[in-house]
Order: sequence, then C-alpha cells, then structure tokens
Amino acid sequence: MRIDRLDHLVLTVADMDATVEFYVRVLGMEEVTFGEGRRALAFGRSKINLHPAGREYEPKAARPTPGSADLCLITETPIELVAAELAEHGVRIEEGPVARTGAVGPILSVYLRDPDDNLIEISTYQTGEPDFRVCGTAARAIADLTE
Repeated sequence: MRIDRLDHLVLTVADMDATVEFYVRVLGMEEVTFGEGRRALAFGRSKINLHPAGREYEPKAARPTPGSADLCLITETPIELVAAELAEHGVRIEEGPVARTGAVGPILSVYLRDPDDNLIEISTYQTGEPDFRVCGTAARAIADLTE
C-alpha cells in the first residue's frame, strides 16, 4: 500500500461558530455542511471536519481535545503578505516569518493560534513549485543547503 495524500482531518472545537468564523474570515476557507448538520472547512483539495467538544461524532480519536492540533497549511501568497493580512484581521503572529522544512522542500512560515489555541503554521514554499519527488531525508538536505 502507498498513501497518496491527506483527504481530511478532524479538529475538536469548543465553539463551533467561532472556529468557522475564524477559518472563513481569516484563512479564506469555505464552510461546508454534510450529513446531518455536520460542519467542515474546505480548502484546496482537502477539508477540516469539525467535531463539537463533548459531542464528537463516531468514530473519534481516543482523546479528542480542543487545542491539541499543530497544523501546517500551504499558501502561494508571499509570506510578507500573509503576515500583513493576519495583522489586518487582528491576529497575533506567535513566531515568524521563519525558515522551516516542509514535506517537499524549504518553506517560510508564520505561526498563529486559532480560537481553540491550536497551533497553525501558514507557509509558502521558498523555491516556487514544490518538488513532489522530494521527501524525508532529501527534504532535510535541501533545507540544510538553504539555511
């Protein structure tokens, strides 16, 4: 078996409306509903399914907890403009811009917190289009060369 990509992930949230408002207003995601009133946030070819804390949908994580996620989201927007847009929305940048190593090459990142205090890393690849042939130790080697 070979896994090709991530389809969706789940965030357990304390305040569904605040979470949806943040991801739609600040990060430009699209709210979608499915099933019997379930809510999600769509972006690119992926989505974030939202579970209300204490009323999670089955099956669920062993310990679903608001604020326990650490996500890296990729944008083509230059990181300086990302930082400016976050400031316009009154979102505090916790760290960055800083150089990091993404899944397929070097990235520039800023870190922020969502309404549940999940750590959200917004990143852009430094060298244009990422090389999807690069992974693991090769990605680390590329990052070492650019630092």
